Amino acid sequence: MSTPAGGLVLADPESLRDLATFVGRAKGAVPEGAVRLQAVGSVLATWVGLLDGSGLASDGAVLGLRTVALAEPSELDVCVPLAALTDRTARAGAADVELPIPPQTVAPRWAALTPPRGGWEPVGTLPAELLHEAARAGIAEIALGSPDGAGSHAVAALRQRVWAAPTASTPPVPAGAAFGLHVLGFLTPGEGVTVHAAGRWTRLTTTVGFVLTR
Repeated sequence: MSTPAGGLVLADPESLRDLATFVGRAKGAVPEGAVRLQAVGSVLATWVGLLDGSGLASDGAVLGLRTVALAEPSELDVCVPLAALTDRTARAGAADVELPIPPQTVAPRWAALTPPRGGWEPVGTLPAELLHEAARAGIAEIALGSPDGAGSHAVAALRQRVWAAPTASTPPVPAGAAFGLHVLGFLTPGEGVTVHAAGRWTRLTTTVGFVLTR
């Protein structure tokens, strides 16, 4: 197992395209955000922070996760700006498989959060359409409550309140989790989203990726 000097080699060009789509959507939601690239063995876990949460425990934090296969075992754990990574993936050719690692590193607050690897208990399944609607309703509420001239503290408080509210579903999940699935393109009409819980964490799983919140 090695630590790559310049980049990670993915299993195939489609994996690189999928990853480029994922980080591009994350940058659209959080333009000044970061991405954590965590390679262990032949798997690359790509984390993005969509909502920071509040308080010492970062209550309400929402993370997105996409995993892809690597062509060779590697070891890496680094956080880089989303803008820097998307600049590099945008230059990839149709047959490229190498993911260049930007030299800039950052230390976002959410990167210190470590969801558990085990102990997850299934708590239910939710329809993708319900989560789509919860996300769209939250986005509309925030837009309506954030007119021109609204102070940044007031807007931040509104966002925190809207995304912390539970969805009208069984099981209920924070609306911020629905927001994460929506903006990352993880929701497929007609498919169910499985919900697992472990301690303070909730994980929503689709065929495309994961969203975790606490």
